[in-house]
Amino acid sequence: MTLDLALFLLLALIAIASALGMLISRNTVYSALYLVLNFVTVAVFYLLLSAPFIAMVQITVYAGAIMVLFLFVIMLLGAEGLPKSEVLPWQKPLAIGLSVLLFAEAAYLLVTKSRPVGNVLPPAEAVNATENLQQLGIALFRDYLLPFEVVSILLLVAMVGAIVLTKKERKARQ
Repeated sequence: MTLDLALFLLLALIAIASALGMLISRNTVYSALYLVLNFVTVAVFYLLLSAPFIAMVQITVYAGAIMVLFLFVIMLLGAEGLPKSEVLPWQKPLAIGLSVLLFAEAAYLLVTKSRPVGNVLPPAEAVNATENLQQLGIALFRDYLLPFEVVSILLLVAMVGAIVLTKKERKARQ
């Protein structure tokens, strides 16, 4: 086992553990701190892939600015801890079914789409940065438009859900 592989496996374990800690934690501040740890782990992955600029952007933007914003909103709304809520009987089977479907889709995509489609140019052979960015934008909005829009809708639903949850909690306190 090489040093790179051992470091990758250790970082993968930390990334998975911090993601699970973020999901399982009942305290939102702790969840945000687990997310910071996950972002830092991803930044180290970028460093291992010889992408120091992306790693520093990951730490500066996500682990820095975005998480400070999240913590500020958490503290401002007073939503540090989630109260025990009533679990509906259909939630657990639905969650398990959707999880199985997600893993089946991921396995299918790994089996069918794991081969590279085109030639990947090393950075030294790239023509210029503007052309690469144009190609990235065209690919993002032509080939990957649906996933891009699904992610934007998912983020919007998450924001609305957070507002609804904190609004109900505030009514209960008054």
